[in-house]
Amino acid sequence: MLLDLNLPEWLLEIPEVTLDDQGAMELALRLAERNIQEGGGPFAAIILDAQGVFLSAGVNRVLPAACSLMHAEMVAILLAQIRRHHHDLSDCGAQLYSTCAPCAMCLGALPWAGIKRLVWSADTQDAEQAGFDEGDKPLHWESGLLRRGILAQSGLLARQGQDLLQRYRSQGGPIY
Repeated sequence: MLLDLNLPEWLLEIPEVTLDDQGAMELALRLAERNIQEGGGPFAAIILDAQGVFLSAGVNRVLPAACSLMHAEMVAILLAQIRRHHHDLSDCGAQLYSTCAPCAMCLGALPWAGIKRLVWSADTQDAEQAGFDEGDKPLHWESGLLRRGILAQSGLLARQGQDLLQRYRSQGGPIY
């Protein structure tokens, strides 16, 4: 059996650009909007290196790929590792920008992937209010990341991330 990630071509056509925090989150939110239009979930993630150079993007493909592992962060990590030909992204100072705080699975992947900074828009509570199960995370998970050398920043373009989740829900998007 051949592994088919079922990734949309438009996701793989993003040029190598340099972005600041706002630009990276704006791109992630645009990708999440497009992913919804294409039958995917309302989540997207971007990975930049320490200088802000684009490495990869991921969108939630759980339903199109019929695979629970295909969260936006996981896809972005996978594609960055493939691009760099290495499982550990720490040597480039990888920064992950996500339209929502990580679920339990994606949170667990961050240290092993070598992510050095995590920035997100909507919070866990926003995803849960939209109906998504974010899993059980430690109570003080953000300080746990910091202890592992991962900087965490919440709320970048939070209103836009919250609105995205609510629009998805109100439009009858599948909850999984």
